[in-house]
Amino acid sequence: MSDQPTPDPTMTRIGEAVQLGRSGQKVRARNALTALWDEIGARGDAFHRCTLAHYLADLQDTTEAELRWDERALAAVSDLTDERAQRYLSSLAAQAFLPSLHLNLADCHRRLGNAAQARKHLAGAREHLAHLPDDAYGEAIRTAVRDFAPDDPTDAGR
Repeated sequence: MSDQPTPDPTMTRIGEAVQLGRSGQKVRARNALTALWDEIGARGDAFHRCTLAHYLADLQDTTEAELRWDERALAAVSDLTDERAQRYLSSLAAQAFLPSLHLNLADCHRRLGNAAQARKHLAGAREHLAHLPDDAYGEAIRTAVRDFAPDDPTDAGR
């Protein structure tokens, strides 16, 4: 039996907006996710906030704005429990979000020339690698963490 997501209207809306962005409609995707963020609120469901902020970061026009959304995603995961994540998908674990979230922050800080902060978040990503699943996603994050160069602002890292 495969692990199928439980229907969740908010996650559906997030997914639809992400698809808009992937199809080249970045502004529409960003607007849709921003409106959804406004509905959810800064104290809304942690799973929704973390997921939404994570995807919204990638739709920003500046690294500074991307960093703010990546920080929101990391803040939201601190409120996320395994129980909540598993109500959506039974195989999810809140700690498994941390390597990617820290890697995104390390990448932003590197691009902004903040090598010390990049190294700090890279260490955070490494610290949580054991929580990743043993699958293609987990291997992709492990590889990105291994290959990340915190002092090289020309290397995109993701």
